[in-house]
Amino acid sequence: MLITFKSKAAAEVVMYKEHAKPILDLLHKDVERGVITAAETASAIAKLEAEIAASRLPPTPEQVQHDVAAQDGAAGDDDEPVEIVAFASRAYPLLEMLRAAHRDGRDVVWGV
Repeated sequence: MLITFKSKAAAEVVMYKEHAKPILDLLHKDVERGVITAAETASAIAKLEAEIAASRLPPTPEQVQHDVAAQDGAAGDDDEPVEIVAFASRAYPLLEMLRAAHRDGRDVVWGV
């Protein structure tokens, strides 16, 4: 299922629900429908930037083991290697929308 984020400050941002969920969970927002008000954009931007910075830190040994196990189970010998898209890459379009909304004093909505 797709989620379309809308704001009068920027072009629409479309994400798969499964990719938007971690971002919206971080912001304590519902996946189905919601709004990030103009007043909330500064806080949302700060939270996303902090999570992006944290996601760029070197992985812990436990994370590496988990990723290796996931790849071993997902890819066979003749399959293409699994490419993992970083949280920063997934969050960037919405982060840019939030920055534009903050600059213009606009809300960001989805599911409406």
